[in-house]
Amino acid sequence: MNITLDLENASVVAQTPEQDEILRWLSPCFTPAQFDARLSNPTFQTPNISVRIVDEEESEALNSTYRGKHSATNVLSFPADLPPDIEFEFLGDLVICAPVVEREAQEQGKSSRAHWAHMVIHGCLHLLGYDHIEDAEAEIMENLETQILQALDFPPPYEQ
Repeated sequence: MNITLDLENASVVAQTPEQDEILRWLSPCFTPAQFDARLSNPTFQTPNISVRIVDEEESEALNSTYRGKHSATNVLSFPADLPPDIEFEFLGDLVICAPVVEREAQEQGKSSRAHWAHMVIHGCLHLLGYDHIEDAEAEIMENLETQILQALDFPPPYEQ
């Protein structure tokens, strides 16, 4: 599967993932086994995703505007809402806050790359319609994240 990624790095953090890494992490999110009835179009040919890597000020501004939470957060997902007659497979935007991801990785005793991969996958699953508001939905999403990360040779992201 070909994924089109528009990557923009607006962060001052020195060590952020490159486009090829992010594409490698996104790819398993689009295997048929990952789709269920909640998705309106599980047969993507060339999904398009935008990823913007930011610092805390921009993350906090977006989180405040769109979620009413006045702090920076690790990843924000903005699913595309295109009219049905538009034949463009744009899934949406991910905004990932580099300082928050790096700090969380250190606090949680994870490798930086494992946590970055988790945030990319977590955000992508949100774009695909998954959520974790209800316990049952959270369990589905967390199990899927774990399966994808382990297939990429990363450890499970959640404490067992």
